[in-house]
Amino acid sequence: MSERIPITFACEDYDHVRDLASGVVTVEGVALTVVHHPVEELFFRFTRFREWEVSELSLAKYSSLRAAGDSSLVAIPVFTSRAFRHSAIFVRSDGPIDQPEALRGARIGIPEWTVTATVYARGLLAEDHGVAVDGVSWIQAGTNEAGRVEGVAVQLPEGVALTPRPDATLNDLLIAGEIDAVIAPHPPRGFEDGSGRIVRLFSDPRSVEQAYFARTGVFPIMHVVAIRADVYERQRWLAMNLLTAFTQAKRRSVERALDFNAPRVPVAWAPAHAQSVRELMGEDLWPYGIKPNRPTLETFLRWAHEQGVCARALEVEELFAPEVRETFRI
Repeated sequence: MSERIPITFACEDYDHVRDLASGVVTVEGVALTVVHHPVEELFFRFTRFREWEVSELSLAKYSSLRAAGDSSLVAIPVFTSRAFRHSAIFVRSDGPIDQPEALRGARIGIPEWTVTATVYARGLLAEDHGVAVDGVSWIQAGTNEAGRVEGVAVQLPEGVALTPRPDATLNDLLIAGEIDAVIAPHPPRGFEDGSGRIVRLFSDPRSVEQAYFARTGVFPIMHVVAIRADVYERQRWLAMNLLTAFTQAKRRSVERALDFNAPRVPVAWAPAHAQSVRELMGEDLWPYGIKPNRPTLETFLRWAHEQGVCARALEVEELFAPEVRETFRI
């Protein structure tokens, strides 16, 4: 292609997209500009205003829009953020540490119903610990700043109670005893400040999360890469060309993480840790594409529908552009 189309991609500043941002990896046919913002800002701006041609986006918000019939975006199976979410459940230091079943009938705070981390946490609490979604009183508020509201409208399942508290923060409500737990990807201030007032529900979340992966094969996906449909329809080749470039950049990032000769991450034993993760999770530490992520995506979509995040049950393939659902073989 002699003429490259200008595309702006907005995302957090991740190592696995670094080579795209720097231009070391290029997208065939595209003059790519990469801009970085915190994810909360990205989601707010892209959901409301569609400011960029391509953006990182919450898997829950994107799935919710698709299930509601919104076809203004189309995703590719590039997952910029993934994280196990047992570690995203917080209680007071005098709360039910390592007793998730004690949250049956509790008051639990969330920043938004459609935050992807809350979908996974609600699902695992219900499925593994008997904390039914309709057996909890849910409180919605900003984690550390008052005034946060839902970014996407949802119809909650029958029997589920959600009370907005725009006047308060989840951090303050938990410390004051007005709620019993918080589910949030960004920890409450009372946890981050080292005061010990707020702790994780699971005292050893890494062990719990590793056992969960070994049992289920689920490596929770938080964010996808979404393309504005008007841009995609003009250049249908863009989806696969982007996927190819993202995959190359991620491969280079993983190689850096595993480099024992000249460690690239300023953390002692970082390559050894990456190698131990590979032994647990497989050769590809951070897989893109549909096939290796099907167990995770199917689990997420099932929970999202059960929780009212998705108005109807979605099949995995419905999330992604047809061009990236399969690839050629030689």
